[in-house]
Amino acid sequence: MKIGVIGLGIMGKPMCKNLIKAGYELIVCDMAAANVEEVAALGAQSAPNGKAVAESCELIITMLPNSPHVKEVVMGENGVLKGAKSGAILIDMSSIAPLAAQEIASACEMQGVEMLDSPVSGGEPKAIDGTLSIMVGGKKEIFDKVKDTLAAMGTSVVYCGTIGAGNTTKLANQIIVALNIAAVSEAFMLAKKAGVDPILVYDAIKGGLAGSTVMNAKVPMIMNANFKPGFRIDLHIKDLNNALDTGHGVGSPLPLTATVMEMMQVLKSDGFSQEDHSALVRYYEKLSGVTIN
Repeated sequence: MKIGVIGLGIMGKPMCKNLIKAGYELIVCDMAAANVEEVAALGAQSAPNGKAVAESCELIITMLPNSPHVKEVVMGENGVLKGAKSGAILIDMSSIAPLAAQEIASACEMQGVEMLDSPVSGGEPKAIDGTLSIMVGGKKEIFDKVKDTLAAMGTSVVYCGTIGAGNTTKLANQIIVALNIAAVSEAFMLAKKAGVDPILVYDAIKGGLAGSTVMNAKVPMIMNANFKPGFRIDLHIKDLNNALDTGHGVGSPLPLTATVMEMMQVLKSDGFSQEDHSALVRYYEKLSGVTIN
């Protein structure tokens, strides 16, 4: 079975490489020619647009920045639905608004195309390792058909419910990650200002209740002021925007999310939007006049 992949960015490109390693034949499409060439060098074929991808594939994966990009690639003039055959499956692995996922799924259903919303968590390192967490919404029987394919890209592949449930789960994940990074930054700045070595604080608490995967991944970056993006601040702003919009829509209060969103907006204004979200520590450094590293 040929798999089409549209979107070869920080996440999509290594995900493609893991699909190729697993033995899948790919047809890929991206606006960045260099990314297409890199994956093509490993054996993938290229296509000019979503329509051309869908004409040759029964399974199409999209990995794009946000809801408008997915809508255009799927529903646009040269989109997936212009070339997809009835019975094809679209797996959108982008992180988008749940309502947008439902809208796109409705358009797919009208043409006999099945859709899953399957956003991921883990950032570039886990995309490279093939150890992503994948949260899936849609029909259970469609999930069962493609679970093994998803498992080529992630070690945790969990069915979360009907269409939109995948992205709702991802929003919950992004809230927890953002608040966790903010809490780590705030706590370690307290230690630094109080004259206690933050590295020793980390060593002391990482095995206790405060320890977390986020702390283990981000503290080394914070301590070394290494903000090379695994997941950029501007993308986390996008996710928190979707979380806040969804919260407002369903009547769920998100005061902590709103606070961290404002911190990230400050960093964006200061020119740090392309840095890793661990650069949230810069907000505390700006207020305190002290650097952690």
